Amino acid sequence: MIQFDRITQQPDVMGGKPCIRGMRVTVGMIVGQVAAGHAVDELLKEYPYLEREDISQALRYAAWLAEEREVVLVKA
Repeated sequence: MIQFDRITQQPDVMGGKPCIRGMRVTVGMIVGQVAAGHAVDELLKEYPYLEREDISQALRYAAWLAEEREVVLVKA
């Protein structure tokens, strides 16, 4: 079983979305920034309270979710 010790979910933080270490930084925000072409070093500079492992774990968590859940895609 993969462990994600930096990913937290609390109902009172960002509506229960997966966040980094209880902060108001969601996994989705990090994944979105990387997908938009931002480098990890850019993110670390922009968000100095994040650590490299936070970003790495957010990406691994998103990949794990994508593999674990069946998603129905609608053809355009």
